Amino acid sequence: MLSAGRARVRGAAPRAHGWGGRGALSFAAMSPLRIGIVYDLLGSYPAKPGAPVDADVEYEPEATVAALTAAIERLGHRAVRVGSPHDLLALLGKGEGIALDVAWNIAEGYGGRNREAWAPVLLEMAGVPALGSDALTCSLTLDKAWAVKLVAAAGVAVPEQASAYFGQDIEKLLLPGQFPLFVKPRWEGTAKGIRASSRVEDRAALAREVDRIQRDYDQPALIETFFAGAEYTVTVIGDDPPCVLPVLQRALDPATRIGLHALEPHAAPGDATEPCLPGTLDDALEADLADLAVRVHRALECRDFSRSDFRLDDAGVPHFLEINPLPTFAPEGSFGILAELAGRDLEDLLAEVLAGGLARLGLA
Repeated sequence: MLSAGRARVRGAAPRAHGWGGRGALSFAAMSPLRIGIVYDLLGSYPAKPGAPVDADVEYEPEATVAALTAAIERLGHRAVRVGSPHDLLALLGKGEGIALDVAWNIAEGYGGRNREAWAPVLLEMAGVPALGSDALTCSLTLDKAWAVKLVAAAGVAVPEQASAYFGQDIEKLLLPGQFPLFVKPRWEGTAKGIRASSRVEDRAALAREVDRIQRDYDQPALIETFFAGAEYTVTVIGDDPPCVLPVLQRALDPATRIGLHALEPHAAPGDATEPCLPGTLDDALEADLADLAVRVHRALECRDFSRSDFRLDDAGVPHFLEINPLPTFAPEGSFGILAELAGRDLEDLLAEVLAGGLARLGLA
């Protein structure tokens, strides 16, 4: 659940990195391009025995691919549904080449921390330019520990962290700070692996959560400082210069202060929680978050689009949590909300994103 920045809702003028919310787009005519869409749909991969209930949470509904297709056609180009990275691999394996001028990749893959790099690597090998971040950025940003280190080096405040590896003695682990702490998978996205129990108050709870993450997600558990303040998500599109879309505040669970977007999918049927929105997004904070998001976008060399999450500490200082260079374009996601706030349809906003990516690639 998200709410928009107050200043943006009442129609404040865009900032230096701001967004005009300009409504319908018009672009100069050019020769139509064949634009491939690489994606993973919900249900694309058979569930593995013992897989966690949120194993496929990062995959997209059909409505997302339909929105991308409409955005491509809105600019007068031809959309080609390639399918998953495995479909792309099979296509390339025929040895006949691939008849695409450019690709729009939103595929997540599955398994290890390089899964988001599968499609970008294959497209690079095939010589097909692609919208979005390259393989190295996708892998590096999926690994939250590595991403935080690079962002910290860029001068952005981050939580202290520690990784708990398999076989490591939790009692001997140097913790990042005082309890409460937060435990999550080291390389997942879309709140994957996060439960109400992810906030831990003592070493016994910490040991249980580390064991759950390692067992269910087959990777190290990431332990970090927990900030109970407001959480904001900031979307950046374009590169020259980057454009920051309206800042959105995430609704929190009032008891744990964990984002409701993470907890609601695991709630019992009929279980309703009153959302907590503790933040007051004034002009100064929104400008600060916008500048931080651009700094993170550039530090991690993201391209065309990204979405960064920040939490405020007790003093109101924003701390970077993570970045997603493959944010969902689903109608009910942040892009759908942002389009609605601007009084335009999702396909129109996605056409703007596409136009910016094509310009960066020299294809517009």
